[in-house]
Amino acid sequence: MKVLIIQNKRIGDVLLTSVLAENIKKNYPDSIVHFFCYDYTVPVIRYNIFIDQIISVDAQSLKKIPVLLKYCRKVKRENYDLILDPYAKFQSKLMCYLSGATKTAGFIRKVKKTSFQPYTIKVPYKSSSTMDCGKTLDDRVSLCDAALPLKTKIYQPKIYLEELEQPQNKTETKPIIIIGVLGSTPSKSLPKETMADIINRTIKSFPDHQIVFNYAPHQKQEAAEIYDLIENKKAVNEDAYEPDLDKFLHLLKEADVLVSNEGGAVHMAKALEVPTFTIFSPFIDKATWNSFENLPIHTSIHLRDQRPDLYQNVDRKSMKKIESEPIHYYRQLDANMIWHKLGPYLNLILKQD
Repeated sequence: MKVLIIQNKRIGDVLLTSVLAENIKKNYPDSIVHFFCYDYTVPVIRYNIFIDQIISVDAQSLKKIPVLLKYCRKVKRENYDLILDPYAKFQSKLMCYLSGATKTAGFIRKVKKTSFQPYTIKVPYKSSSTMDCGKTLDDRVSLCDAALPLKTKIYQPKIYLEELEQPQNKTETKPIIIIGVLGSTPSKSLPKETMADIINRTIKSFPDHQIVFNYAPHQKQEAAEIYDLIENKKAVNEDAYEPDLDKFLHLLKEADVLVSNEGGAVHMAKALEVPTFTIFSPFIDKATWNSFENLPIHTSIHLRDQRPDLYQNVDRKSMKKIESEPIHYYRQLDANMIWHKLGPYLNLILKQD
């Protein structure tokens, strides 16, 4: 059996979806599994022992119809028995539709009467989940199970790393606290003053640790603005910042803890079994993206948990408005509120009385 998994999105999405490869291989050992994704996400699955081949493409190039059709033809030539499409957007739907695969499975939100039917197996998103892995992973494994019945189900993604010939020495010998100072977008990022306040408190409370910033290369200016607000700049190891994702994964593996805005870095840390403290954006559904907080090494904070009164009359439409203008809600999630939970957590994880 030959299977293609399509996940054209960000790093965290690709990592979470990679758990499908392990589910397939563990339940169907003779299967061949290919994975289609954007090229910049490849490092999180490059050495995954359950993926036989990675097909990667530049995200911007795939928006061009001739390029998309080229990859549709490539997919068709592979003669897949099954295509799993948790991405479920136009690009991946077209690949499924033109693939000639025996079975194609993807998510649907509404049943539409149209001649364009990319899936032979249509799976609705769950309305909620009580699984420790969170709704996103629960949905993905359910999609796989609908197409290929799974006797054994695996929910925890893993990152496999190549052993480095020469270890990185940028962090010297001090234990590492990595801070994800920015989210993937401004609306998913804690205000810089609040983030700097949290970092200053962390430095004062844990002087024997070094702070390493994590952010995307294009966010360098915003990260510099946060750095300017740090009181003890010597505690921040600027040289250890790693823009290369492959190298960052090795750095993350060596960290004592990750404190971060919710996003890909959190999922990477969990896949590497690194403790995480996640700061959720006020408009993000925590139940969808939160995972494995049944383990004491992972915890998070969301304004909704701290101030449920602010969300009493908030519906889906209102949440979209919060997403477009989140600053009022972010101001409620201040440094004191975050530190009240983060401080004791770091004491526990870093074993400091």
